[in-house]
Amino acid sequence: MNAPGTIDRPLTSDPQKQAPMKPSTNEPTGSATPDQNTPGTTRSRQNRTREMQLIPEALARAHMQQTLRDSQAERTYLHLASARRMQRRAERASMRARRALAMAVMQ
Repeated sequence: MNAPGTIDRPLTSDPQKQAPMKPSTNEPTGSATPDQNTPGTTRSRQNRTREMQLIPEALARAHMQQTLRDSQAERTYLHLASARRMQRRAERASMRARRALAMAVMQ
């Protein structure tokens, strides 16, 4: 093999700088689809590469947004639970005050 690097570990990740693939001698001619060189292929490949590089950032951003939503929902729940506790405490104090007033009136 005269091209350095392997398929799994090429010397460069840029497809344009890699050695072109040569047809295999043990496959019959015409068994594979012919290479097509479309004008926008390079740009599309570069965009795809850029998108692939941005995927971890997008995943991290989505994870952070989900974490923020979860923490906001938890804060809302804790606030509601606290408000219910204070309401029950106020109701008990009100009942104690009514009972004390009733006892004072009855004597």
